Amino acid sequence: MAFQTYSLFVLSVIMISFGHVENRLNLLQLQNDIDKLKADFNSSHSDVADGGPIFTERLSSWTERNEKRIILSQIISMYLKMLESTDGSKAHVRNIAEELHTLKESLSDGSKKIEDLKDLTKLQMSDLKIQRKAVNELFSVLQKLVDTSSSHKRKRRQFQRLCKC
Repeated sequence: MAFQTYSLFVLSVIMISFGHVENRLNLLQLQNDIDKLKADFNSSHSDVADGGPIFTERLSSWTERNEKRIILSQIISMYLKMLESTDGSKAHVRNIAEELHTLKESLSDGSKKIEDLKDLTKLQMSDLKIQRKAVNELFSVLQKLVDTSSSHKRKRRQFQRLCKC
């Protein structure tokens, strides 16, 4: 039951965050397909509750729309990867995979951002050439950080002036 709630929650967040309307993603039909998938995976097994949820807790710390696009893009990719190893001849598996592919396409910029983050972790910061390039870009990076930070503060002040809280 908990997995069902989490699955619906994740899909609902995806749908709401990206403006998908009911005609593009029918959650009630999808719920039926998810119930069948849960039966395939025997998700009512007692170990499912061990350690808490794997996706929904992570979603709560990603609050901005663009941030959510990044994490949701990755979560959808993981669901698709999981479904690749299941019986694709079953209609409910195909329906879920189809809906997830549709959602993933709408999050393509999130996927690109994930790749950018992965590429950053691969940089060999001990390499002298990379260090030189990084030092040359340091001022520009700091400038963007300051600009982003001051823009965020300005938006907050504007909101506070508009809001009679």
